[in-house]
Amino acid sequence: QVQLQESGPGLVKPSQTLSLTCSASGGSITTYYYAWSWIRQSPGKGLEWMGATAIDGSTYYNPSLKGRTAISVDTSKNHCSLQLSSVTPEDTAVYYCASRSNAYDGSWSLDDYNYWGQGTQVTVSS
Repeated sequence: QVQLQESGPGLVKPSQTLSLTCSASGGSITTYYYAWSWIRQSPGKGLEWMGATAIDGSTYYNPSLKGRTAISVDTSKNHCSLQLSSVTPEDTAVYYCASRSNAYDGSWSLDDYNYWGQGTQVTVSS
């Protein structure tokens, strides 16, 4: 069974770029996925879908993040990466990577994701 694991710095200073990596193990994620996504949960809030990159190279981002997000996949390494620029304390959250096997159907429902990482805490503070 495929397992996902997020990694990256737990503390980032305001205005810097947050960079996280998601590694897949236990099998080739390319066999099972259509898209990779990053999803976060800020303290006291629900899950927020940040964006996705699909197997055909298409990318989709949550417009609320105002162009600060970049998601990429390296299939040779079974890695998915997130970069979030110009972070503020409001970006403090637990960040999850997730993948889904069904094609985009107009919805990025979180219920459609097959595999999830355990999440990694990121705090934005000076």
